[in-house]
This record gives sequence, C-alpha cells and structure tokens, in this order.
Amino acid sequence: MIGGDGSSMVDGDTLLTRAATVVDIPRSLTGDGVRQLLDVIGDWVPGLQQVEVPTGTEVLDWTVPEEWNLRRATLTGPDGTVVADSARSPLEVVGYSVPVDTRLGLADLEDGHLHSLPDQPDLVPWRTSYYRRTWGFCIPDRVRRDLPEGDYHARVDATLEPGHLTWGELVVPGETTEEVLVTAHLCHPAMANDNASGLVVAAAVAEALAARPTRRRTHRFLFAPGTIGAVAWLATRPDVVSRVVGGVVISGVGDPGTSLTYKRSRRGSAPMDTAMRLALRDAEVEHTLVDYAPWGYDERQFNSLGYDLGVGLLNRTPHGTYPEYHTSADDLSFLRAAHLEESASLVLAGLDALEAHRPVRNLKPHGEPQLGPRGLWPSIGGATGRRAQMALLWVLAEADGERTVLDVADRAGLPVAEVMAAATQLAGTDLLEFGG
Repeated sequence: MIGGDGSSMVDGDTLLTRAATVVDIPRSLTGDGVRQLLDVIGDWVPGLQQVEVPTGTEVLDWTVPEEWNLRRATLTGPDGTVVADSARSPLEVVGYSVPVDTRLGLADLEDGHLHSLPDQPDLVPWRTSYYRRTWGFCIPDRVRRDLPEGDYHARVDATLEPGHLTWGELVVPGETTEEVLVTAHLCHPAMANDNASGLVVAAAVAEALAARPTRRRTHRFLFAPGTIGAVAWLATRPDVVSRVVGGVVISGVGDPGTSLTYKRSRRGSAPMDTAMRLALRDAEVEHTLVDYAPWGYDERQFNSLGYDLGVGLLNRTPHGTYPEYHTSADDLSFLRAAHLEESASLVLAGLDALEAHRPVRNLKPHGEPQLGPRGLWPSIGGATGRRAQMALLWVLAEADGERTVLDVADRAGLPVAEVMAAATQLAGTDLLEFGG
C-alpha cells in the first residue's frame, strides 16, 4: 500500500494477519495480557513505551482500579459438561470477575451470574464489571435454555489486587512542538473489529509516519484501555495536552460496511474535522459525516469541556449498529483486508491534510502578481495544467495571513495535496510566506 506522499505502508493482508495476532491475546482493562499485547505492537512500531500508573492513583474524577489477571474460568454442569470456559474464549467469563470457587444450584446461578442474548441465541456476549465486585459467565442463549437443574461448579481462578494500569505511547517527533494525537483502545478481548482493527491501523500509520525523513508536527500514538486509560493519560500529561492541536480516535475500521464514518469533534469545525472531511472528499470514497454526541469511545474524554482538544472518531459501521458488535460474531471472519488498508490510508491522508492547517500570507496582495517570470506559469497559454494554475491563484486570492492552506483547499474544492504543493511553490518565491 502506498501513502499519499508515495511512502510505503503495510498492506491489507498483513494488517489482517496482525489483527489475528491481536485477537488471540486474552486481556482486559489491566493485567499481563495488556502488557503482552503492547509487546507485540512494540515489535511493529519500535520505540513504543509502556507507561504504568499504580492502583489507587486518583486521575481526574476517577481512581485507577486494581489489576486483574485471569488464569482460567470454568463453569461445569451437574453431569460434568463444561458450560463455559475462558480457555475456549475470554468472552465466556465476565471481565474482572472476582475469584470464586463454589457450587450452586441453577436458580442461584441464574441470579445475576449468567449472561446471554435471547435475540441472538447462537452468540456469546461480552460483559464486564470493572467497578462492581461480582463474577459471572457468558454463554449462547440456546445453551442457557437447555441447562438442567442440579449443582454447578463455578470457578474463576484470577487475581484482583493492587497493580497497575498500563498503556502504550509512541512519539514520532516533528519539527515543531505542536502535537497530533492518534489513539486506539486495547481492552476488548477476542473481538476483531472492536478493536483489533483500530490497533493494527493505528500502528500501520505510525510506521508510515516514522519512516518519513521529516514531519512538521509531532505525532503521538496512544494504545490504551478505554475511558480510564484516556482519563489517566489526560491527568498525567498536562504538558503534552497543552500542545495538542487535534487528533483522531480509530475504532471499528475493518468490518464489511461499505462506508466510512467520521464523527466530528465537539466543536464540529476543529482543524481535524476539516482535515478528515477533505481527506475523505479527495479520496472519493463512500463516507458519512456525523455530528458529535457524548457517547462512543475516548473522543468523549479528549473533547470534554476542560480539554476540548478537537479530536474526532473514524470508524466504518458505527458502534452498536451492527449485530456482531460486542459478541463472539466479531471474529476474524468479520474483517476485510481491503477495508483495513483503506482505513489506514485515509487516516494517513487526514493527518497529512492536517499538516496543511498553516496560515499563509500573500506578500504582494495588490493586484495579481506575475507568475511567469517566477517560473510558475506556462509561457504559452492553454488548458495544460489548469488545475495546478488554479491552485496557485486560489492560494494568492485567499492568503490573508489568517486563512490556512486547508481553508483554501476547502473553499476552492481542490485536493489538499495540490493546494499545499502550490503554496509551497509560492513560498519559494517572494510572493508568499507561511505563518506559525
């Protein structure tokens, strides 16, 4: 796969193979599974740092929970049948179940310790209880309906004790201190679209950016548990937060849906919103733009009133709107290699478009300057290169010192890359200068 600047990126088949690796690593909000996953991502993007915050640390209005490590959880029926087994799938145990080793009747088991989906009787749901002490198992509803009376053996061999919250952080340095944030949550086990897809796409974009000889802005990639990971990062990175000019959350970008969906930031017109809108426009792919709502993924934390970082969300089929969401049906067969590749390309294009969020000033604003003597206009008139000529003229017409190259591309209806190329050409003469 080739990025917008001609740089090489990881192809869809490789992304699919990586997603299979991610899906196979059992993990939760905290624990050794998270560290194992970050070790794998670190192999793809060297330089990834694992950051740990101790249990009990107050982060904004939250407190870092105890660390959960599961060895195995099983539910065995009266006749010895294994009804649920985390070794078969980590979805078969409620995440963060407290350790238990008990025998109980079916009625007691049904009293809050069994979970299924009556409307999807063949699927196993994903359930967690991070902040309320309980335990439980998830099974297909068709299995649940046929459970016999008798004594059941419930065993959760796990530890829930003081430890750490862990996330991965990679900084791809640029020429300025301004930073762009790219994030993907890592706490959902055994699910391919939500969010093995986001993790592998974010890593691929990081690889592509790191391989470039230069970048204007610094890009920071965050692979963290949902909600508490973003909250803890915000609480412990005040120096970085002040430098963030925008960003994107990546989640659910590999499913069979034909349209990409970009959810705007709370502001609705932040630079990242414009950049992603124009990147999707320029790529001529099917897409939908939706307004912000305080429901979804970690864009909620980054756009909260006290931060307002201008971070959007890129996914394909919006979360919660497809039947496979948060079930065992969100497996590797649900992903499409071509969609992973397309998503990575579009994220990179959006980040490239954000680089065009730079003000420009016309240094000879009185009348239209002569471009020919400066080597910017063909000596013989005609239609050749007309779009490139229009890009030059649009930049000169709009470069009032406040409008950015991104603004010009938006108004002109021209590809961001072409308008940025025109601005760079003009800045190489006495006609234009870049601001900040």
